[in-house]
Amino acid sequence: MKKIIIISASLLLLGGLTFWAYETQPWLNIEPTKLPIDSFKADTLPTKTIAKINPHQLDYLRQDGQSAHLALVNKTFLGSDGRNYYGDSLPARLDIIWRHFLGTGTTNLASVVSWSGAGWTGQPLMVIEDGRKYLIQGAYDHNLKKITADSGQLVWEHNFGDVIKGTGTIWINHAATTLEDKVLVLQGSRASGQSLATTVGSYRCISYFTGRERWRLSSTKTQCYSRDVDASAIIVNDTAYLGLENGFFAVFDPRPDSAQPLLGVVQPKIHKITDSLFQARDVVLHNRNIVTEASPTKLGNHIYLASGSGWLWGYNIDTQTMDWSYYIGADMDGSPIVTADSCLLIAVEKQYIAGKGGVLKIDPKVNYQNDSSQNPVRWYFPTQDELFADWQGGIIGSVSTNEATKKANARSLASFTAIDGFFYVVDIQEVEPNHQVLIFDAKRKANTPRLVFKYKTGPAISTPIFVGNRLVVVTYDGTYLFEHDADYNFTLLQKINIRGESTPFVDSGRIYVASRDGFLYCLGDALGQPMQTIRPQKKLAKMIAKPTIKSITKTN
Repeated sequence: MKKIIIISASLLLLGGLTFWAYETQPWLNIEPTKLPIDSFKADTLPTKTIAKINPHQLDYLRQDGQSAHLALVNKTFLGSDGRNYYGDSLPARLDIIWRHFLGTGTTNLASVVSWSGAGWTGQPLMVIEDGRKYLIQGAYDHNLKKITADSGQLVWEHNFGDVIKGTGTIWINHAATTLEDKVLVLQGSRASGQSLATTVGSYRCISYFTGRERWRLSSTKTQCYSRDVDASAIIVNDTAYLGLENGFFAVFDPRPDSAQPLLGVVQPKIHKITDSLFQARDVVLHNRNIVTEASPTKLGNHIYLASGSGWLWGYNIDTQTMDWSYYIGADMDGSPIVTADSCLLIAVEKQYIAGKGGVLKIDPKVNYQNDSSQNPVRWYFPTQDELFADWQGGIIGSVSTNEATKKANARSLASFTAIDGFFYVVDIQEVEPNHQVLIFDAKRKANTPRLVFKYKTGPAISTPIFVGNRLVVVTYDGTYLFEHDADYNFTLLQKINIRGESTPFVDSGRIYVASRDGFLYCLGDALGQPMQTIRPQKKLAKMIAKPTIKSITKTN
């Protein structure tokens, strides 16, 4: 995206557990440009063994010796490795139950600016710990925070030294010998004004239980101008996969006991960090704007990435190589979304391309590179060009679908917001008969999906949350709640003046979403109770975040 937008004050201040997996076919054979980084040496990835444990749950002993249980509800951006789970139920109302003041922080653009609350992508993570729900939220005041979901109270916070934009990933490290390292949060941040620094602290591993840093991964300076990290990692067994904004794909061991000192800081063991997500020409074509901000997506034995260089990439976990690619040319910030028919939904921004931005459905199993008669494009939905801030149109956020929570006989639908000011719902499987549209290159044509619903919500970069027959949509003009009936007639249930760009998460009829007005909100049916406002006592929170190591209970 790397147009960090300063929205006017008047705009901003008005303000159980399901995971998918799919099988795939043999994959294609193409190598991207290789640009090795001197700071790291690639090695052979360890042999994978399938652990007979639940990767989303943990039984452990509390400090008082009592047994306890922990479960991950939202472990990463958009809930799952396929980026297609958003929670279990949406409410029928948007009352403010509580709001937690996240604070304000500075970051360096052309000059130093102040931002409040949280922004893109900014989705809260959720954990059930010993029967109580907690949120993990990154914020513009530079802090990663653990907050009680029922009351909005701050438990701990960890300062990253710059604003936190993206969403983290929570991982249960079953092999850990201390409770502190049993549950870990991997989180990125900006690294503004540090382009020439030896190391940057823009990606860190934080203990979920204590809030203390366990290691940090320093992004090496490359031909890209950014050393930030916005993406959310995917972790398979004990291996993490992550696209860095410096334009490289990192494969590493997230376990703290494998981390070692490097360049003056404790860094995770790197398995591989030599696959570039750009080619040499892209550096010139995009004027060094070759950042990867989108989160990786797992489909079968492949990790898929959308890059600001204009490329889609497929990394083969088995062969440890990039063996699939598809060139679009646009900046792409939205994460690839896995559909029930094992395709990907790709958000395309209107930048660096002749055609319109929009949404692409692509089938990565189609062997188009070895057979030119094969076409992996299933459909394309163009949106209108519209200048807003520094964007020219298209889709900045990710697409969402109803496939994880819809009824068995219901239509498969996708929803997305656009810079043109509209919110769209289209049919994933059904295309318009006898009608094709120009795709992103303004030369080729493709089928286009049937439009189900369209509403003028104002420009947005947040990802809508689609659960069952309801949707919550956060825009720069407010937050909207929609519902559709059995005939797919949509009704606006409510709109409130909470504006922003973060992506919400929903659980048990409550919506958790951060705004640029400084607050994290819990929305739903307040049942007539007054709104609670929480302004944390910072000194107390920091003290809680740093207990002595002796207080950590060892587990078997």
